Amino acid sequence: MLPGNWKNYLTGFTDFNALAETEKKVAARREAGVVFPPEEAAYTALELTAPEDVRVVILGQDPYHDDGQAYGLAFDVPEGVKEPPSLRNIKKEFRNDLKREPGSLRTWAEHGVLLLNAVLTVDAHAPGSHAKLGWELFTDSVIRAVSARNERVVFILWGAYAIKKAVLADSSKHLIITSVHPSPLSASRGFFGSAPFSRTEAFFQGSWLWP
Repeated sequence: MLPGNWKNYLTGFTDFNALAETEKKVAARREAGVVFPPEEAAYTALELTAPEDVRVVILGQDPYHDDGQAYGLAFDVPEGVKEPPSLRNIKKEFRNDLKREPGSLRTWAEHGVLLLNAVLTVDAHAPGSHAKLGWELFTDSVIRAVSARNERVVFILWGAYAIKKAVLADSSKHLIITSVHPSPLSASRGFFGSAPFSRTEAFFQGSWLWP
């Protein structure tokens, strides 16, 4: 269920009737088969990061689709689950960029990093399978609301899919960082060395640091 603080925050930006229809479609998919993440975890990103606390938005496409991986945070997996290559590359770039070890992405979320997938659910072992259920209408509205209501935010957009969302954020007051995706297929072509983490800290001039 959408957290109440976010529902209030999104009033005027989100069509809640359309969101309810999307949730009904997802419920039908759950009755027909396995859907990730579990129902209670679909809104984990919004539960862990309060709207007024958002300092950084990192946008993913849709959840991991293999068993035990997805729990509602873009790019992250639960503790104890083998890290996918993209997550390993994110942490590698963090170490190279800031010269220190990254905290867990869950810790990031608890300290103002909204790890938002554009599509919040997926059929097991079928990437992109929920792309036409209406989630993007909702998550686009989240980006617009954060852009409009929060003073200074860094939007980190990795890969062509995420970069298309740059138009939803106001670049006159926010920092928008783009690069290729951290996937092993593209990381060596511009993700490594893009320094998104130090650029974020520089934007905040020491008032916010990566946890």
